[in-house]
Amino acid sequence: MVRPIAEEDEEKPLDPAAEKVRRKLIRFMIVNLGLLFLALMVVIGALVYKARNAPGAGSVPADEVQAAGGAPLSGDIVLPVGAKVVSQALSGNRLSIDAELADGSRSIFLYDIAERRVIGQFAIRNK
Repeated sequence: MVRPIAEEDEEKPLDPAAEKVRRKLIRFMIVNLGLLFLALMVVIGALVYKARNAPGAGSVPADEVQAAGGAPLSGDIVLPVGAKVVSQALSGNRLSIDAELADGSRSIFLYDIAERRVIGQFAIRNK
């Protein structure tokens, strides 16, 4: 006699040992997926925290350096008498000036635009 297809498709119960292994595997999978989800949330949280608390790369905060009425900034940078500017570089609100001094030696002056003052001078010397 031919049995109907529906009866053949029904799953037969597993023996108790196989059922126990299946339950352990499902529990193992659930725990690992939970840990993976938790780790992913920690990484996303760290990225959001860093993005919100990090200053913009190479930008000057608007409240640090302001000119009246949108006018360009202006001011004086005082270098020693006889110094000649060889080059300069700008990074954020810091200006680096490479200057040749009157005695022929060279120095790098670090100027803070927000504070409007020289914050460092580095002599360039040969060994």
